[in-house]
Amino acid sequence: MAQDGQDSPAESEVVDLCRELIRIDTSNFGDDSGPGERKAAEYVAGLLDEVGIEARLYESDPGRTSVMARWGGDQGDGLLLHGHLDVVPAEASDWRLDPFSGEVEDGYLWGRGAVDMKDFDAMLLAVVRRRQREGRVPTRPITLCFTADEEAGGHRGAEVLINEHRDEFEGVTDAVGEVGGFSTTVRGRRIYLIEAAEKGMAWMRLTARGRAGHGSMINDDNAVARLSAAVARLGAHQWPIRLTPTMEVLLGTVAELAGTEVTPENARALVEEFGGATRMLGAVISNTVNPTMLSAGYKVNVIPTEAVAHVDARSLPGYEEEFFDTLKELIGDGIDVSYLSNQEPWETPYDGDVVDAMHRSLLAEDPDAIVAPYLMSGGTDAKHFRKLGMRSYGFAPLRLPADLDFTALFHGVDERVPTDALEFGVRVMDRFLDEI
Repeated sequence: MAQDGQDSPAESEVVDLCRELIRIDTSNFGDDSGPGERKAAEYVAGLLDEVGIEARLYESDPGRTSVMARWGGDQGDGLLLHGHLDVVPAEASDWRLDPFSGEVEDGYLWGRGAVDMKDFDAMLLAVVRRRQREGRVPTRPITLCFTADEEAGGHRGAEVLINEHRDEFEGVTDAVGEVGGFSTTVRGRRIYLIEAAEKGMAWMRLTARGRAGHGSMINDDNAVARLSAAVARLGAHQWPIRLTPTMEVLLGTVAELAGTEVTPENARALVEEFGGATRMLGAVISNTVNPTMLSAGYKVNVIPTEAVAHVDARSLPGYEEEFFDTLKELIGDGIDVSYLSNQEPWETPYDGDVVDAMHRSLLAEDPDAIVAPYLMSGGTDAKHFRKLGMRSYGFAPLRLPADLDFTALFHGVDERVPTDALEFGVRVMDRFLDEI
């Protein structure tokens, strides 16, 4: 670790690495219209090769490129450290600073990917490069992985890797990736949230077909009307509170601070203690469904034969049967359902050597903090890696200001990360690699 207040080489490098990654536009539009990840993958591979770590590029489709490398020793079970290279699109006119400029202003690094997740990519690269140069290579075997296509379900990235290059993951038992280890402040106490579970992801296309006709005439087989009714039912449904083991632990931690106990009845009140993070955590104490796209017709006085809706539905681990049974009932008859992506939820027991190492490394840098698990509302590549039997966690450590609405920055306008939070993350990840 750095001595006498001096930044380590990794701390000094992490902001520059993150800036360069942000400046490489890897926008993922969910189809083949984006620039792809090839340029970023080559940049990452070059950084690893520069310090003597051999990197391999895997391209699933032209430009859709992932990076893998082996590092570390041969003692114990393998550990996967993974990040993704793609980002969601950004409309520059909506932003105060260009989303692909990587500008630093008032202690923040701005740009698409600053929190999702080129920040963690940069942390990993900075720490690995420093330790490799200094000969501080972990005794445990480490697999490094930087994927394509995570923002569209990972079907051109992590899914291809586990299906076509499974030998790269031989011996790996644990995986550590994004969306965890960041702090939130509750009743004056910093709580670092470790991702130990994810909701399932059901991206659905609903199609209603009916009888075409003149808009002035009676039509009892109107596709638009039938689809609209189904969408309205889905959007209005109030899902019951369901507490998974992970959220029992997290809300129990908050209940202790509040001098109460966690119950399904007070769960929402406890979630609201998290302030801005409520938008994420409020979505993981129940199943959720959000209609997101509608399409039908071509002229105001023509009843079309077809109407289409897209729906983002997310299920809690352990409640999948209830979830899909309710969806079927709400959608009703006469509507075809297909899936753009249908991935299962998961929940990892919050114990073991990796969890202990995360706790120790965070508390060494922030001794008065609390560390607890949480269930993530979105999805990550962990859904694919878990198919190989890995225990998975989200741990991209960031110590954040209490007044920063961090969860609003994921896929949001003016995405940014404090530069000192990146440096904090480097110190924590360096300690984590010592602990494992």
